[in-house]
Amino acid sequence: MVAEMNIRNLQYLVALSDHEHFGKAAEECFVSQPALSIQINKLEEYLGVKLLERTNKSVALTAVGLIITEQARQILSQVSELKEIAQTAKDPFNGELKLGIFPTLAPYLFPYIIPKLSAIFPNLLIYLIEEKTELLMEKLKQGKIHAAITALPMNESGMTTTPLFEEEFLLTISHSHALAKRKTIKHEELDSKNILILEDGHCMRDQVLSFCHQANATETLHFRATSLEALRHMVAAGSGMTLMPRLATEGCKLATFIPFTSPKPMRTIGITSRKCSTKKILLDELSQQIKKIMAKTKLVNVID
Repeated sequence: MVAEMNIRNLQYLVALSDHEHFGKAAEECFVSQPALSIQINKLEEYLGVKLLERTNKSVALTAVGLIITEQARQILSQVSELKEIAQTAKDPFNGELKLGIFPTLAPYLFPYIIPKLSAIFPNLLIYLIEEKTELLMEKLKQGKIHAAITALPMNESGMTTTPLFEEEFLLTISHSHALAKRKTIKHEELDSKNILILEDGHCMRDQVLSFCHQANATETLHFRATSLEALRHMVAAGSGMTLMPRLATEGCKLATFIPFTSPKPMRTIGITSRKCSTKKILLDELSQQIKKIMAKTKLVNVID
């Protein structure tokens, strides 16, 4: 029996849970496969329970293994937070920041803010993680990221949000469309029109659907795009119309973009983090700097 259980044992167990494969887990942990297997065996001996079901081709957690692994995740997250608390006490604007963002905003917002944030925080290493909102929230809960730029509102327990700005949606049509010469368009002009929309899983899908219901427009059922770029090219080819966020339209010549008259369809963007985040001082300053940067672009409505 091993004399004690250490953090590395728990890291090995969590890696196995994530990959369900000894080789991949060992690669992530930078150890050999035999070394990882030996340490897992020792952990099982120490705890006195079987954590894994092993076969020649795969590995799976037992029922008690699942429970212990989730507890191990929490312990590892708390250990990481201890390190961050110590780092923050020395310099809140130094170290690492793992920042998530959803796909329909990331490539259009980051070019504006990342170069300037890097100059403002020269001692801060910002890791950018692009995922759909649901996955970002899971990573946030597990402590795998420090914060996420999301569409608001976010009704997640244990989380806090800071609004950054509002971004309007523009009607997006082909250059040859009958409405292409219009300077603005009213909501009611979309009555009974079919709108191309993103597939399930994108938060923007729900936002656009909500607007469609208000305007009495309907979703085009035979096509759902996987990305804004796919939507953009479908519209450019004359396959229909869609709504696109303002930042995604900048510099694009493929389609025609028409603003709506008031009330304009909008989405609210903010930063979501854990209420107990050790990065609170940094995130508060980061939020203020993003607002200042985006206010200068005059492309969005910054929220004070």
